[in-house]
Amino acid sequence: MMKFTMRSTDEYERLVRFFVENQLEFDGDEEVDTDIVKCWKITQGDDYLVAGCVLAKREEEYIIDGIAVDKVMRKTGMGKILVDKVISEVKKLGGERIYLVARAPGFFRKLGFEAIDPSEAPNFFECKQCPQYQVSCHPEVMKLEIE
Repeated sequence: MMKFTMRSTDEYERLVRFFVENQLEFDGDEEVDTDIVKCWKITQGDDYLVAGCVLAKREEEYIIDGIAVDKVMRKTGMGKILVDKVISEVKKLGGERIYLVARAPGFFRKLGFEAIDPSEAPNFFECKQCPQYQVSCHPEVMKLEIE
């Protein structure tokens, strides 16, 4: 039986590389100031990274700044576990909503996120400067109201 461990981490750069490797982020410098709130990783065995997530804050709003599950581990519930962890953390911090830019909007819709116009979100939509935007990448800006 495979054993997985989830814990908070300060390995932000490792998570960003993981997001890029899993084609859920493009490599490039962020154009918008971001305050990292907390990062989580799910590892297998001796620290083999299989999933990760970054919660950040921009313009006083909470955002999922990156989330990915290794391709062979998708559909195992790890993505939902990470999103649930983010929701719990944002509640604990007194937040009322979470924003994200989804490259897999169907997954987030199942978890209660709704697509919104980018103008209704904090300024974290740096996708517009990316050469893949609306070419091979068609993300949706989404929001979850926390009850």
